[in-house]
Amino acid sequence: MMHPQLRTAFEQEMLAAQAAYGRQDWREAYRLLERAHILGQHHALPHTRSHVWFLKVGWQRRDLWEITGQLIRIIGGFVGSLLGKVPVGNSGGADVSAFAEMPIPEDLREILIKDERSWQGIVRARE
Repeated sequence: MMHPQLRTAFEQEMLAAQAAYGRQDWREAYRLLERAHILGQHHALPHTRSHVWFLKVGWQRRDLWEITGQLIRIIGGFVGSLLGKVPVGNSGGADVSAFAEMPIPEDLREILIKDERSWQGIVRARE
């Protein structure tokens, strides 16, 4: 179960990404999806939802690399979240390795530390 503040932050990023998608601002939608992905990656359904939306953006941009990468990440991300095996801070797009850990933006870190599952994943990644 996501911490309420984390769920709110995730939903805000997703709603903003969907609004940008509706305006056909693919770059902004992608940027916001990256933030949502970082917030949701330790929880299977939000994690998968972010990848489905990355796929939608990739489809609109006719980006075969993104489409292929997201089809793989939709399944892999869901399973990885269930198993607690996700690369912490990974932005989720096909433009980065699906296995690369990345720095977490400070404003998102402040939210993630309130969620026990996310924080445990961050701590495990440091070990």
